[in-house]
Parts: sequence; C-alpha cells; structure tokens
Amino acid sequence: MKTTSKKGATGLVYSSEHGRICPGCNRPVASCGCKAMAKAPQGDGIVRVGRQTKGRKGSGVTTVSGLLLGAEQLRDLAGQLKKKCGAGGAVKDGVIEIQGEHRDQLVETLEKLGYTVKRAGG
Repeated sequence: MKTTSKKGATGLVYSSEHGRICPGCNRPVASCGCKAMAKAPQGDGIVRVGRQTKGRKGSGVTTVSGLLLGAEQLRDLAGQLKKKCGAGGAVKDGVIEIQGEHRDQLVETLEKLGYTVKRAGG
C-alpha cells in the first residue's frame, strides 16, 4: 500500500488502497462519520481566475476560485488582492470577487504567491 502525507501535517491524507482519508477520524472518506471532510475545502489545487457579468447589470467582477483555504485565510487573501488591485470586492461561497477587470494582475500576483493559476473563460 502506497501512502502520501502533506508536508508539515500529521496523519495520512491519501491511501492508494482506500483513496482520500478524512483528517478528523483517519478513516476513508466513504466511511467517514465525523463530517470533517464537509468542512475541508475541495478542489484540484488549480486556482482559476475569470470574469463574470451575469446578474450584475453589466458590471463585471473578476473571480478567483479553487483556493484550498479556510474562511479566515480566504478573507485575508481577498484583502491582500483588493489592495493590490485598488478595488473593492467580497468573498462569497469560497470564491473571491474583485470589482472590475483585473485578471492579468491577479494571475501574476497569485503566481508570485506560489499558486498554480489558470485563466478561466474568454
């Protein structure tokens, strides 16, 4: 059985025999009863930066999704990105929204912070 653990973290996070392992109870996610996995962010590790205007009366926002961070860290990163762009924004449902068109600047900033970033949409 091959196992992999996160750097700096204690405990098993993946087993080739069972798949993802719950960080709360250290059992396979399929048989997890502690609901810790529902709180853990999910994703493929790629941050996607896109633009959205739907439902905003033509005003566009730049969205940053796919960040595997907790709520507090996400809020802190959103504040840092808003300052970098000189614009307002918010965090909604785990997605950072920055007012205006700032995709190029956000991609560059996130890459400097060590994230794998892709431009999403057209």
